[in-house]
Amino acid sequence: MSVHEKIRFVRQAKGLSQDAMAEKLGICLNTYGSIERGETDIKLSRLEQIAELFDMSLPQLVGLDEKNIFNLIGTNSAGTMGANHGGTQHNQNYCTISSCPAEQLQLKTELEKSELINTQKDKEINLQQEKISDLNRIIQLLETPRVAHNA
Repeated sequence: MSVHEKIRFVRQAKGLSQDAMAEKLGICLNTYGSIERGETDIKLSRLEQIAELFDMSLPQLVGLDEKNIFNLIGTNSAGTMGANHGGTQHNQNYCTISSCPAEQLQLKTELEKSELINTQKDKEINLQQEKISDLNRIIQLLETPRVAHNA
């Protein structure tokens, strides 16, 4: 399961709309939709924001796989903790993605998680290096003495 699929899965499991997620992240609905469709690269800082909104750590979100169970304690979309049927409360507080206990799958998921985190860090480092380069060019232009041109 790719990261954008995991984000969509957890959002739906928590009963949140794309609109609500976009608002909480301070981005437009189309931008959020492109994240869930996998059409855009997600910055590490944005992934951390999304994980925080889900009450998960980044490694939990990125590492979410077939063996994970995560807690959905909180309110559902109707604002209640669960349904009360005949005096017995039925909470849907846990969600599991189908069970597949293969150790190879776990190792593959851990590798995917590490590669994703490293890729995001590399992208952010490159972006920061480009900004530094641009700023150095600006400084160089500002430090260069202007030559007066007399006509």
